Amino acid sequence: MVDLRSDTVTVPTPEMRHAMATAEVGDDFLGEDPTARRLEERVNELFGAEASVYVPSGRMANLVGLQALTEPGDEVLCTRNAHFVHYEAAALAAACGAQPRPLLDRRGVLDPEDVASAVRPPLDHLPRTRVVAIENTHNQEGGAVYPIDDLRALRKVSDEHGLRLYLDGARIFNASTASGVPVSEYCALTDGMMFCFSKGLGAPVGSMVVGSAEFIARARRFRKLHGGGMRQVGILAAACLVALDTMVDRLGEDHANAKRLAQGIAALREGAVNVDEVETNIVMVRTQPLGFTPEAFAEELARRGVKFFTFGPGTVRMVTHKDVSAEGIEIALEQIAGVLGAA
Repeated sequence: MVDLRSDTVTVPTPEMRHAMATAEVGDDFLGEDPTARRLEERVNELFGAEASVYVPSGRMANLVGLQALTEPGDEVLCTRNAHFVHYEAAALAAACGAQPRPLLDRRGVLDPEDVASAVRPPLDHLPRTRVVAIENTHNQEGGAVYPIDDLRALRKVSDEHGLRLYLDGARIFNASTASGVPVSEYCALTDGMMFCFSKGLGAPVGSMVVGSAEFIARARRFRKLHGGGMRQVGILAAACLVALDTMVDRLGEDHANAKRLAQGIAALREGAVNVDEVETNIVMVRTQPLGFTPEAFAEELARRGVKFFTFGPGTVRMVTHKDVSAEGIEIALEQIAGVLGAA
């Protein structure tokens, strides 16, 4: 089977499993888990940050990160297809008491002038514009990278209007690999960010919230409030340390496999894939040129051992990761060609 549903379906490597089995542990909520502390120190060094905190999931990372930057009644400017708008059970509103305000964007990139125009005046009957939030890479935009110059421009306009800048960096190492920009440079431009271990880095569980000591102190409190304070979490943190050591440098392989997959599908049917938009490990495929609905295309390929998700009207998403080899990509292309030939 070739599983292209997500980079979250990966399984831990033997090295990760060994590290988990032999991890030195303590009570992390009491600050006594040495492996979790080593993970925080490693992340702080990589990102040039004052502090960080490990949480169970990316959704919790976005929740406590945004909650640490907002108060009830605040407004968060974001892109139309931001992950926390569509896929996080309305946590911003339900748990933070804040509301998202989506703006027009260009493949996940906000225009600083649009951000400036969206800032509310300080009137009691209006929400308070407090945060601008971006995503890098951008999931719904096919793994698009947020260009560093655009991020610098967004930081400038945020400072001019007293806004806090938050980065959903679930796949920030994919962005760094594709752009050549160090993760520390992205982090330095934000007031808080997160990233996932359980996507491209292939660890089994967990995400990290990263930023200033003050920001992380608030995030820790909200982690506890939402049930994310854990005990002997070093068992999980150990796999994350291995992921940082062994998984970052190989992300380029996933990007190359995604590009090959996109090129192969584009060669089969014109208009199905925009190859130039495949920057990292996500391939968006339009199914109308293939002669299928997204559901029918996914079902037919699943019968042939190739799995992927439908992703909105007329589109399916395919994601490469460490458990899909170059040979697996060729198998997937053979099966796709077979389905199209039989249609």
